Amino acid sequence: MEIITRRQRLHSIVRKIRREEDKTIGIVPTMGALHEGHLSLVREARRMCDVVVVSIFVNPAQFGPGEDFDHYPRNLTGDTALLTDYNVDYIFAPSVEEIYPKGFSTFVTVENLSEQLEGAARPGHFRGVATVVTILLNVARPDFAFFGQKDAQQALVIKRLVRDLGFDTEIVILPTMREESGLALSSRNAYLDDEEQRAATVIHRALALAEAAYAHGERSAKRLAELVRTEILTEPRARLDYISVTDADTLEKIDKLDDHTALVAVAVYLGRTRLIDNVVLQPAKQKARVTVET
Repeated sequence: MEIITRRQRLHSIVRKIRREEDKTIGIVPTMGALHEGHLSLVREARRMCDVVVVSIFVNPAQFGPGEDFDHYPRNLTGDTALLTDYNVDYIFAPSVEEIYPKGFSTFVTVENLSEQLEGAARPGHFRGVATVVTILLNVARPDFAFFGQKDAQQALVIKRLVRDLGFDTEIVILPTMREESGLALSSRNAYLDDEEQRAATVIHRALALAEAAYAHGERSAKRLAELVRTEILTEPRARLDYISVTDADTLEKIDKLDDHTALVAVAVYLGRTRLIDNVVLQPAKQKARVTVET
């Protein structure tokens, strides 16, 4: 396993692989502080690809004023030790100056999808995400790039980016990994004290209530949202930022789910820590079709 810090070095390596070895390349973009959610992506990349690249880069462009860029957990040594067990070929761990050299002035914006939910709560966030992903895809030229469903809106933005800009990369989205309590795995969980960890389990419980109601025939977006809201408000340590029920592909608000595949998404504060989670509600006939296609 080689740790690479320069864009040109990674670009030269993948160019040689493509020219001389005809192997498939997969990339797992991360901001480090790796956990089992990241590692599930690495395992799938290892299964699908001949060469696996894991990028570790805390991207300043996706943090807003007053957010936790300076305090975001960083542990390259620990992350590297974790990845040695997964037969990763390359770790790309550039500096901020390597990704955004002096005078950098080119940013990528995916309109509409970037302006809702997390985009409304964190202006400029998805411009930062889209820009750094564009750079990574351009440098690594992967056949596959792997992301998690926990960041559902991010996944939609990246899919649209790849389609619109014609990248020859398939985006692979894997299910959210959770702790036994149901709490979605996140690097920011490290900020939570023991009581906040316990309180944070209300997020998954609330989403599970919506999922159960949907399974029993509830199709009103308003009533599903209210179920989630009511359950979260039972936890005094939790402060709801937003709850949204939208079309899972366009993020357009819907009143009735009917044949829509819907995304129920929430953002919740526990103390000063902001966590996001979601559940996808899919009509039974669509589930059946997906199973057949798989």
